[in-house]
Amino acid sequence: MSGPESVTCHEDLVKLLAEQFARADVSLRELQTRADRAGGTRLPRSTCADMLAGRRFPKKAVMMAFLRGCRVPDPQLPAWERAWDRVRVGRLPPDTDAEPPVRRWRRVALLVAVAVATAAISLGVMAQRVTPQRGPSGGVPGHLVGVSHIVSDDGRAFPRGGSSRFTVRVDPANTGVRLVRRLDVGVGLQHATITVDGALAGEWRPLLEDGVYKWRDQIVAIPPNLTTGRDSLTVVNTSVSASGFNEFHYTVEHEVGGVWRTADTLDVGRGHAGSEAAHDYRVVGEDWADVQTFAYPPRREDWRVR
Repeated sequence: MSGPESVTCHEDLVKLLAEQFARADVSLRELQTRADRAGGTRLPRSTCADMLAGRRFPKKAVMMAFLRGCRVPDPQLPAWERAWDRVRVGRLPPDTDAEPPVRRWRRVALLVAVAVATAAISLGVMAQRVTPQRGPSGGVPGHLVGVSHIVSDDGRAFPRGGSSRFTVRVDPANTGVRLVRRLDVGVGLQHATITVDGALAGEWRPLLEDGVYKWRDQIVAIPPNLTTGRDSLTVVNTSVSASGFNEFHYTVEHEVGGVWRTADTLDVGRGHAGSEAAHDYRVVGEDWADVQTFAYPPRREDWRVR
């Protein structure tokens, strides 16, 4: 698909909007801010997320505000308006033989992921800034980002002085525990202290910003003297960095009998209230909660960092 002139259906429009979002390399939060500054049509993050996932056909004014937020040049906007008109006219009421909505949304979401990956590849993007553990990026541009590298997840964030708390289960026979946190490294130099049951247990070390491949899974090993013989651990993360601290998902791994296995998982975010409640999750000073769609690095060995 070369441009809005080729759009003939809702799915075409979703794919092209996803490409523009990938080219803009901007967060939904920043798009909302840009729209607020410009005045006129508001651009709530949830509305953009629904539009990019194909869950909702956007109002024309919302789509145009989104495109302006993505810095699409004004001379190109009339073609987008005509594309919206074609799709709107072509939309028919659902019939009894139509594809189930859930299945259709999943298919559209897959197309969105492919479009984002394709846009990233066509632009020749590469990880210019990486974590200290990876060192200078070598060979990354030669790797393609697969659909499985692109993940949508909701999470939370809090500023310096804010904190999160949760309780996880482990085997009392463990000889070691690791916390694995999914974070957005589009926000660089996040730093936080970790306590387990009130005792200082480690820190989330600051990682350099990566503005292209923004997902990472950061690992912190908890001292065995704080975990062995216990069947639950209460973890508190306290932000000590000016950039704040974000969290989307936690995996708790424990070593039992010399073998590392997953002990527990916590999915953070408004869309995972059940997981948060099951782990008595609490956050103090929250200043952000939303959904992000990012890519992990091209090489899977680079997904996890310490």
